[in-house]
Amino acid sequence: MSQVPAATRTLRVLRFLASQPDPVPLDRIMRACDLPRSTAYHLLRAMVEEGFVVHLVEEHRYGLGLAAFEVGSGYARQEPLQRIARRPLADLVDRVHQSAHLAVLHGRDVLYVLEERAPGRPPLVTDVGVRLPAQLTASGRAILAALPAPQVRALYSSPRDFVDRHGLGPRTLSSLRTLLSETRQRGYATEDGEVTPGLASVAAAVLDHNGHPVAGVAVTYPVADGEPARMVGHVRRTAAGLTRRIGGTPD
Repeated sequence: MSQVPAATRTLRVLRFLASQPDPVPLDRIMRACDLPRSTAYHLLRAMVEEGFVVHLVEEHRYGLGLAAFEVGSGYARQEPLQRIARRPLADLVDRVHQSAHLAVLHGRDVLYVLEERAPGRPPLVTDVGVRLPAQLTASGRAILAALPAPQVRALYSSPRDFVDRHGLGPRTLSSLRTLLSETRQRGYATEDGEVTPGLASVAAAVLDHNGHPVAGVAVTYPVADGEPARMVGHVRRTAAGLTRRIGGTPD
């Protein structure tokens, strides 16, 4: 029982940070969570060490860390979204005659939780259980584009956070932000040879009732097949249908 107050304070800090649009200074955390300075400092230091909080030293501010996103994506994986999505994903494959998959964010990766293969299509690396760098995949970009900017910043706070597969894709936070802005304006995400040379993907995010992206629906096709315009509408409609099924409102 002696650990309950500390646990309660820790959860209060996490809930407060999750509600903020930007990282916040220590004094604001103290006031919002009714904590003495020394208690707040020690809690935050422990949370930084465990990865739940990131400390932006130059700005003297604190925001959510990578471990917090892993907990959130764990919740998304435990939801019945895979079961709900199985039939819509199969229908999507029947319409576009290309392979489709459902992925969730897991830290800076996307984790593939469902895949429907189209007959006669090229083999993919996106088997169920595979993880790939989110900033390189269409599914990951669709999800990241729907996250608040401070969360993206916390995920990609260092150049070493940008994984390279084939020398393509964003390598800095600035270039990632530009790509995600274009994705939001377009209404869907794309990827061309950044995961597997010769293959490209289009994707759209599935949103919960808070407008938070819980998954990405994507179709992967050979680049030689040409412009994916006809696939985009089908992918977006599938993602919108899943969004409605889980109580969200499509964009």
